[in-house]
Amino acid sequence: MMNLSKFLTLFFAAALVLTSCSSDDDAPPPVSPEEVITTMIVTLTDGTDQVELRFFDEDGADGPTEPIGTVSGALKASTTYTGSISILNETEDPAENVNEEIQEEADEHQFFYIPTNLGVSTTYTDKESDYENAEGEQFPSENPVGLTFSMTTTADTGDGMLRFVLRHEPNKDAAGVSGGDITNAGGDPDIDWTFNVSVE
Repeated sequence: MMNLSKFLTLFFAAALVLTSCSSDDDAPPPVSPEEVITTMIVTLTDGTDQVELRFFDEDGADGPTEPIGTVSGALKASTTYTGSISILNETEDPAENVNEEIQEEADEHQFFYIPTNLGVSTTYTDKESDYENAEGEQFPSENPVGLTFSMTTTADTGDGMLRFVLRHEPNKDAAGVSGGDITNAGGDPDIDWTFNVSVE
């Protein structure tokens, strides 16, 4: 009777271990968390002067702290600027450069620059094929990404707004999207912020 009791105890213990192992094997892989974006720095330079547009949200999109935007100065009328965008996660120390992820997923990202009551035009100066994916393979497409661009102001002066949007998984083949029209882009916003800008 004692031997049978011991046998049953060992049998159930072994079954429990096997069931636990099987359960672990069937568990789905952990999901990677979404990238945290705290900072966008847009740098505009005409070769002489530089204007910086800075968005900062210290705890990311899901945190309670309200983001702020600052502009270091006015743009000049009738001037062409070289533009670049830097995206950071400053909840990390040192700050994480999110540009690297955007470049590795260039086919899944595109910036849009949208002026309101502001005489400016923009042109993309980078494309997917400028970048490589995580495996080191160059993207074949000439579709834009928008980490770099040029911006030209008209002779008009005054105050307006300039909106910067980074879309994740936009439809780059939709009408107007490769030219910078966000209307048919779809996708999800990774960042969307409007700056108050003056042209003098």
